[in-house]
Amino acid sequence: MSSTPNSVAPEAPLAENTSPAAGLIARQAIVDEKREVFGYELFDRSTVPSEHNATTDAAVLFNTLSGADAEVLVGKKTVFVNCTHESLTGGHLELVHPEKVVLEIPALQDDPPEEIEARALVLKDLHAKGFRLAFNQSVLKKPYASWIPLAAFIKLDMTAFSQAMAESLVRFVSTQTKAKIIAEKVETGEQHQHMANLGVKLFQGYWFARPTLVQSKTVRPSQAIILQLINLVRRQADAAEIEELLKKDPTLSFNLLRFINSSGFGLSVEITSFRHAVMILGMKKLFRWAALLMTTSRDGSPPALGTTAVVRGRLMELLAAELMPPDECDNAFVVGVFSLLDAMLGMPLDKALESVALPQPVLDALLHRSGIFAPFLELTIACESGDEEAFAKASGALHLSNHQVNWAHLNALTWADSLGE
Repeated sequence: MSSTPNSVAPEAPLAENTSPAAGLIARQAIVDEKREVFGYELFDRSTVPSEHNATTDAAVLFNTLSGADAEVLVGKKTVFVNCTHESLTGGHLELVHPEKVVLEIPALQDDPPEEIEARALVLKDLHAKGFRLAFNQSVLKKPYASWIPLAAFIKLDMTAFSQAMAESLVRFVSTQTKAKIIAEKVETGEQHQHMANLGVKLFQGYWFARPTLVQSKTVRPSQAIILQLINLVRRQADAAEIEELLKKDPTLSFNLLRFINSSGFGLSVEITSFRHAVMILGMKKLFRWAALLMTTSRDGSPPALGTTAVVRGRLMELLAAELMPPDECDNAFVVGVFSLLDAMLGMPLDKALESVALPQPVLDALLHRSGIFAPFLELTIACESGDEEAFAKASGALHLSNHQVNWAHLNALTWADSLGE
């Protein structure tokens, strides 16, 4: 990072020399009942599906976890890695510390009971070495009785059973195993609430990035102040006027200064007040940092949704820096952060944006998926999923290579983590 006061996270060119060994890794959050990140499931992403399979994917992931990129991808969180039975007996696991990962073990397809029992020997050996094992609900069937005591986690696929069956499945896992339950492929708030009511504490899926709409939902007072702050910064109001607004909520003022003084900002001097920040940085750069405040909870620690928004913003900024004038990069950042504003505020996006003054190209991307920033937003969203077709289409539209996008994504993840430092 730069140490010059007038520089904000300088935009390095997107590297073409990213090592292929690092793989094209994507991650999906596993969150707890407070929607804070418990861990991440990692998976390999390729634009050429025919060139990889489950076994080679596992090799890529294990190699990644043994390298420097592991801290970038997951920080200190628990890592879940999909495995094949073949990958469990190779040399890849020797590269990984057992306490770092949870191995997701698939059930066997149409194998006889004796084969299932034979596989249990390998699993028991991994368990003895300290690896935590995760299985899906298939292991609740009788032939897998020898696997169940080895389970640290059992994942219940919400697409594989009805809500009526959920209660009996949760009861069985809770009473017959010592495993923690993860409800996966949770796509709606109703599914999440149903499983939470049954006592499930861990969840995986895209439901948390979707707005939960409540009748006559209003913006919380703290959020309203942030929106006022953004509007004041946008029209370059007097610093004294902005400071007066921040006095209404000292927590917001603290969080703003915490963001600006984080290692992700790269300043050589400590910013001690909003007036000082204006002097050092100017209003234009503060616009993006005001937008960041929307991602934080009251205690200043972004939950999973806020982290996703921050990564989107930084990734869009890095990608735009390669192809657009520097003046547009801050707007690209705001598009990424505000792309989840509906979920953060719990109201339709068009209504949420009524109260904040944004440039028209930013509004076009957010509301209509059109204009100069739309392709970058599509690519950023594709980076979060395992949809290889969507990723290939989005990166191809911008003529960006896998390595360029992966480099930017890893840097965005690092930068998001640095905001709390």
